[in-house]
Amino acid sequence: MTTPREPLQRRDAIRGRDPAALEAVARENIGPLLRGARAAGLSGADAYDAVQEVLLVFVEKADRYDGRASVRTWLFGILFNKIAERRRAVAREATVDDIDAVVDARFDARGQWIKPPRSPDVQLAAGQAMKMLEECLERLPERRRAAFVLREVEQLDVDEVCNVLEVSRNNLRVLLFRARNALRECLESKGIEGSADVAL
Repeated sequence: MTTPREPLQRRDAIRGRDPAALEAVARENIGPLLRGARAAGLSGADAYDAVQEVLLVFVEKADRYDGRASVRTWLFGILFNKIAERRRAVAREATVDDIDAVVDARFDARGQWIKPPRSPDVQLAAGQAMKMLEECLERLPERRRAAFVLREVEQLDVDEVCNVLEVSRNNLRVLLFRARNALRECLESKGIEGSADVAL
């Protein structure tokens, strides 16, 4: 399976910064990019800002687009680079949690949970289940989360995902296998029954 290429006429219109072509690309991809940013763990406002940054980079560097991969693949590559930059910046500013403050926030004076963990038999509404999935996605390492979101949520072709993440097909299989298993274990720990991992 080969990575889809952009038609030459559209590639040339993008490279020439044709306003209609640039607008069409933005309209076609803003929804998938927002979903990808949200699935990668960004809040609504941060996801919106990240997508704006992606579209700005797209317009600025449109003349460098070579059409070897679809424009959506190129945009997702920019998106995940922007998300990685944000995470690195946040990590530099992050401070270590004070263990006493963590314990005080979770337990009362008698050592009882302030907010006990949910028991597995609690019936979950669809909204709660989705929230749990998002929490589990946030726990995944960045590359595993990106691989899962691009392949399973956005349903990009395997070669497109490999192109965006700059990994081989075998590496992608490993990333997806580990992501799926981690998500299954995380969801099962929250009381949602899972099934065996599915092959790529």
